[in-house]
Amino acid sequence: MNTANRRSRWHGLTLNVCSRLGVRCLAIWLLYPTVYGWAAAQPAEHKVDFNRDIRPILSENCYKCHGPDDGARKANLRFDQKGEAQKPAKSGRMPVVVGAPEKSEMIARITATDPEKHMPPVQSGKKLKPNQIDLLRRWIAEGAPYAMHWAYVKPVRPELPTVNQEDWPHNPIDRFILARLEKEGLPPSPPAEKHLLIRRVSLDLTGLPPTPAEVDQFVNDTSPTAYEELVNRLLSKPTYGEHWARLWLDLARYADSAGYADDPSRTIWTYRDYVIRSFNQNTPFDRFTIEQIAGDLLPDATQENRVATAFHRNTMTNHEGGTDDEEFRNAAIVDRVNTTMAVWMATSMACAQCHHHKYDPISQEEYFSFFAIFNNSEDADRDDESPVLSFFTDEQKQQRAALEATIAPLEKLFRTPTPESTEEQLKWERAFPLQIIWQNAAGLVRHPPYLAQELIEYSAIPEDVLGIVELTADERNETQRATLSEFYRANIFPGLKSEREAFREAKRQLAAIEQTSVPIMHELEGDKRRKTHVQLRGNFKALAEEVNPGVPAVFPPLPEGVTPDRLALAQWLVSPENPLTARVVANRLWEQIFGTGIVRTVEDFGSQGDLPTHPELLDWLATELVAQGWNIKAFLKELVTSATYCQSSRVTPELQERDPANLLLARGPRYRMSAEEVRDQALFVSGLLSEKMFGPPVRPPQPSLGLSAAFGSSLDWKTSEGEDRYRRALYVEWRRTNPYASLATFDAPNREVCALKRPRSNTPLQALVTLNDPVYVEAAQGLARRMAQTDGPVQTKITYGFELCMARRPRENELEQLVSLYDAAEADFQVNEDKAIKLATDPLGPVPEGMDLVPLAAWTAVGNVLLNLDETLMRP
Repeated sequence: MNTANRRSRWHGLTLNVCSRLGVRCLAIWLLYPTVYGWAAAQPAEHKVDFNRDIRPILSENCYKCHGPDDGARKANLRFDQKGEAQKPAKSGRMPVVVGAPEKSEMIARITATDPEKHMPPVQSGKKLKPNQIDLLRRWIAEGAPYAMHWAYVKPVRPELPTVNQEDWPHNPIDRFILARLEKEGLPPSPPAEKHLLIRRVSLDLTGLPPTPAEVDQFVNDTSPTAYEELVNRLLSKPTYGEHWARLWLDLARYADSAGYADDPSRTIWTYRDYVIRSFNQNTPFDRFTIEQIAGDLLPDATQENRVATAFHRNTMTNHEGGTDDEEFRNAAIVDRVNTTMAVWMATSMACAQCHHHKYDPISQEEYFSFFAIFNNSEDADRDDESPVLSFFTDEQKQQRAALEATIAPLEKLFRTPTPESTEEQLKWERAFPLQIIWQNAAGLVRHPPYLAQELIEYSAIPEDVLGIVELTADERNETQRATLSEFYRANIFPGLKSEREAFREAKRQLAAIEQTSVPIMHELEGDKRRKTHVQLRGNFKALAEEVNPGVPAVFPPLPEGVTPDRLALAQWLVSPENPLTARVVANRLWEQIFGTGIVRTVEDFGSQGDLPTHPELLDWLATELVAQGWNIKAFLKELVTSATYCQSSRVTPELQERDPANLLLARGPRYRMSAEEVRDQALFVSGLLSEKMFGPPVRPPQPSLGLSAAFGSSLDWKTSEGEDRYRRALYVEWRRTNPYASLATFDAPNREVCALKRPRSNTPLQALVTLNDPVYVEAAQGLARRMAQTDGPVQTKITYGFELCMARRPRENELEQLVSLYDAAEADFQVNEDKAIKLATDPLGPVPEGMDLVPLAAWTAVGNVLLNLDETLMRP
């Protein structure tokens, strides 16, 4: 039975994801005015709020020409500052007359019918909606009050809201969610079924589904603490760190290649391992931040501290011949500026490289003051990636210790004479002159027929040993006798031949363990330090005035008296006075758990970003994160133990109509898994996934295309052998010019720059990958073998495979269709044995002893279907 037919047979158990996502996208657009654009949802009697109602209108329609960028400002008019908006424009007219919208030129222009006078200009393509014009009128009538952008105000811990349904909340998060639901007249959904909940939380915390045994343990545990204990177990698994490291590696733009046209390989994987260990060790996020930005500047910096600084060595470097190293060194610093502000503060700095920011209050001078903090690192786009740190990893240290433990007793054995070795040594010494004669006469190294001992080439004997051999026994001192005895036993004595071979092999392996290197940050000192200038239009050769290191004035300043270096910056980022970092981190973690951030634009908290759907909850989460000591595991536990998280994700007609995008969280979140989760889950349920952690990147199967990077090496690779073929996607070699195809198809970025948010697309290519990619075919074969080896009839085997994939038993109609599929496939393969051989064995390998080929091929068809179900690919 071909793949298309198998897919067709199973269409009854799949959902049309494309249609669903299409509805979702439309729903978000339709719901925007009521959930995101709060202005439209406010009753007329409510006072207008500048941040909530007015700033989004001005930012979207006015700031480009009348905002912070004085170079692009028109009519000497700006609307981002109160004083500027309330003084005469170039025309002499008053843009905003407090309390008098009818006298305000702003209102006259946005309501003008003359295209020459209308604002925004017709050619801009922008046009205010009637409700937006009404809001601006009301705002001016109410005194045109301004306010600092909400995200630039330090979060204050809000009081917990009161709710009517007091028995629903599990923790404070639920009170904020429920208060909003009650205000909207929506009830929360009932709790999710236990088998669904364990699959959801297992995927969210470890990136892998639960085993059937784990499902049974949880479902059958009636203890009131069963779920909390489950969460604790998941947080303590090594797979937790592997899963959450993926998110950070996107932010760190981690890759195993340098980028640009030639894109050569780069050795930086110890940084990836540092991230995994940090998550598993639950390193507080503030410490995690400081180590990565400035670990080398810490007092008594450790090896791990220095490895951590590779965060900012993940920038691309250009090794192509003829390039200007200073140009690309400068590009790396620009990337570090943009990445730092984006990752920790969700603030877009990039456009201020060339001019004042058009939307946010950041000047070009402030951009290069921030640039100056990073401008004195030692790296300079060199081919050797210097500075680098070389060391033995923990695994290498263990390997070396094991080999040294093998070598030490052998060395002792060689130093300890026995009567037998002493006797044989005397024979060897007496025959020694004959060996020399034999070599000289024949010109070759051969064993004379009268010598029973193992011989070595004369020239291979060290000079000091030769000197000892030439002495008589009486002429040798104790040290010389010991040296000769040890040499003989270690190199010649036939009784220790196998020990010598073991010794030499261990020594060879020890010598082969080379130190690992990783590019790191290191600060220039003394007269090597660079000066920083504003770069006109962002051109590194067009320098204007010199600037000192610093941060934008809209944010709290660096502490007085500190050296304005990377360490000061790192401490500033996680300071309690910083209004953004805690909010940004809390929002990003929320997005990973609930599918959508409280601020949907997780990458942008500035004027162009979305307003938070639950602003008080966001501030509570931010202050809670800090109060917990930046404890990420504790924070995630708070999220996943909330009643909000534990709701059923079932969509009722009322919820579909009222909140199709689930922005109010009246139900549990449901969305497609990440690229890594899709692949890892397939290998996990098939029994193929390797548990091996850390080390150099691996290369799973992918088609060879015969392509090369421009000026670089081949894009094809040799598939890794053994268990490396089946390791988690986290360890797959990440090459920027040619990301691993099946991951890229599921929206994994190339990581040329910081990836702040992954899109979730839905394309036919994704189905083609999970149906036909060798990795997924092999996974289907592995799953087939697990089902085939299960005792019992067809129904029992199918139930086991279904439980592996979806953590629940199949419903009666689902089981019937899968049994029908198996029967049809088996009948087809009975008469098409060639097809059966290929489907059951290629690429996994020969049929295990005791298994029949035809049934195994049919089970592979069933396994393929199970791995491609909508429910399998969705996080429930």
